[in-house]
Amino acid sequence: MNDSLKTKDEAIRPIRLKKFNDVKDKYVGASGTPERETYEAELSAEIAETIKSLRKANKLTQEELGEKLGVKKSQVSRLESSTANITIDTLQKVISALGARLELNIIK
Repeated sequence: MNDSLKTKDEAIRPIRLKKFNDVKDKYVGASGTPERETYEAELSAEIAETIKSLRKANKLTQEELGEKLGVKKSQVSRLESSTANITIDTLQKVISALGARLELNIIK
């Protein structure tokens, strides 16, 4: 089909998504390197603090947030103490339950 005959939607190229670990490998360092370990620890601590701050700003207890998410208080505690490995899907659910929006930026 001639490009000039394509609709706007047909002319848009699909986005090629990469696995998050591949992006981290490229821009931060391979898993197990000091740079990656520092990055992972700092990111985990920042996420945990953000969850805790948002929960408190919403005047929710850990138990109340757990009820909104369908998990036990202990799971919320683990998220807030950065002892849990959190997926982006789970993070999105938690942030949404706290009335916020998740935005991811990759800065080269």
